[in-house]
Amino acid sequence: MSIDQLNSTANDADSTSAIIDSDTDTLIDKPTKVRETETLDAKAVTQWLKSQNVDIQGTPEVTQFSGGASNWTYCLHYDNRDLILRRPPSGTKAKSAHDMVREFNIQQALKEDYPYVPEMIALCTDESVIGCDFYVMERLLGIIPRANLPKQLSLNTSEIHTLCTNVIDALIELHQIDYASNSQLTGIGKGEGYCERQVMGWDKRYKKAKTPNVPSFFIVRQWLKRNLPKDTRTCVIHNDWRFDNVVLDPKNPTSVIGVLDWEMATLGDPLMDLGSALAYWVQKDDNIIMRQSRRQPTHLKGMMSREQVVEYYLQKTGLSTENWAFYEVFGLFRLAGIAQQIYYRYYNKQTNNPAFKSFWIITHAINARALKLIAKHEASRLIDSGKLPTSVQSLAQRLVK
Repeated sequence: MSIDQLNSTANDADSTSAIIDSDTDTLIDKPTKVRETETLDAKAVTQWLKSQNVDIQGTPEVTQFSGGASNWTYCLHYDNRDLILRRPPSGTKAKSAHDMVREFNIQQALKEDYPYVPEMIALCTDESVIGCDFYVMERLLGIIPRANLPKQLSLNTSEIHTLCTNVIDALIELHQIDYASNSQLTGIGKGEGYCERQVMGWDKRYKKAKTPNVPSFFIVRQWLKRNLPKDTRTCVIHNDWRFDNVVLDPKNPTSVIGVLDWEMATLGDPLMDLGSALAYWVQKDDNIIMRQSRRQPTHLKGMMSREQVVEYYLQKTGLSTENWAFYEVFGLFRLAGIAQQIYYRYYNKQTNNPAFKSFWIITHAINARALKLIAKHEASRLIDSGKLPTSVQSLAQRLVK
């Protein structure tokens, strides 16, 4: 089905508008009690904020957002406003992996050209305050579309499609920013050669994090190296684009009002950013392991398929590629590397978090999906070459389907 056909189907599907609880507050993503091992010295933070002339009143109620597996995120509820504080996990040794200064500066630099970035309030590099760098930003009150939308929210097929396109459009808008005219952005990445650096970097990281019960990804790794493309262009990329990193307007829940978690943002190839985003894009026709590991509502009727997302993105940006499979396979391999780095810690008893216990199974499922994409691409290439023996043409055509 083409994008035009998809748009027509979605528009004709349902005419009713979203059914929203009369109190939109029930839809807003809320923090919960602070985890016992991750307490925050609110008094010290408050004193420091006042020293920075931040307008705050009263003693804050401190809560914590549970999403994410990296930096810790707190909500400081003062009498006159809510603020968000981000800090690295305690005991972090690799400061470059949790660089609060970089994350703060990127968002501050983007704010003028990219309205979805929260307002940055203050950055603290004085470790005597709470023992680490941290920054404070405005709180965006809205809906976080996680694995499932809030139960109080009912979107029809047309509205789901609008939500889908709006999220992709926000990514496209990011990729169009003129970073070269912003001196604060020109130094956040290494420029040309991004595709090669990423493939070689994740090749090393995966091998280092491999455990005996997961595949080596040998075929995938070698195929990526053999099919390395030149960068299509260089732009600002988010590098962790998912539905649960966007904030939706609770009064108009198909509208994006914010984009969060900029710790991995850099300068790179936009198709690599899209490929990495689609690694998380679980469809309703995917296998059961991928469906059970879903963390965003891309399975809903009205969402584009991965193929349709790519077609939509390329049409709107004017970009093209002779081998889209490379970007999608890379995205999957990168996701496997991320999952394996987490599982490696569980396997070696560096953490006992039960949520990580089955990550090795997900790694197998990702490998299988990557191999299927490679087989489909190679079969298509052989068919196009006209050199296939008649006896295997039908097999190759079945692989392509």
